[in-house]
Amino acid sequence: MRILVDANEDQVAALDALAKREKRPRAAVIRAAIDDYVARNKRQAVKDGFGLWGQGGEDGLAYQERLRSEW
Repeated sequence: MRILVDANEDQVAALDALAKREKRPRAAVIRAAIDDYVARNKRQAVKDGFGLWGQGGEDGLAYQERLRSEW
């Protein structure tokens, strides 16, 4: 899929320098940057959720048994 992105001259120059150093097309460098950004933000979402269960004060097994007793 093609997307249109506006970039300033400094960003384009930095991308071109990276592409030249890595001997890859600029588009490949941009795709790698997008992949990296998405992966870092997915990990952050998991980190933000870590430990939330402990704030409820109820043991996980007790919670499970309480829910199952409603059946």
